[in-house]
Amino acid sequence: MDITRLLDAALRKAAAVWVRPEGHPPRLVWALWRDGAVWLATGPSEQEVPGLAGSATAVVTVRSPSTHSHLVDVPVAVEEVSPDDAVSAALATTRLNRPSLAAPPAWTRVHRLVPTP
Repeated sequence: MDITRLLDAALRKAAAVWVRPEGHPPRLVWALWRDGAVWLATGPSEQEVPGLAGSATAVVTVRSPSTHSHLVDVPVAVEEVSPDDAVSAALATTRLNRPSLAAPPAWTRVHRLVPTP
């Protein structure tokens, strides 16, 4: 099974995934699937994922877009990154409950979660 193709199909329209950093419970978060990775933004006035900052690995759980049942658990490598303008714009656009499109994003960290073999 090619996990990247599976994730691409499942996350094309999905806006949320479960993320479980090692040693922490899973947390439902909004995310962006782009360039073969799950991108998510965190911060004090944004979503929080305890244990993600400083963690090298996590597990992403994806639900089926058609049945909403469990589809796959994917181990990922966690990288804290400085997103380029295109990724920042995409993250801002996909944010589900952003107070205003005119307001600047409130995140303080962006994480790139890359599936591992």
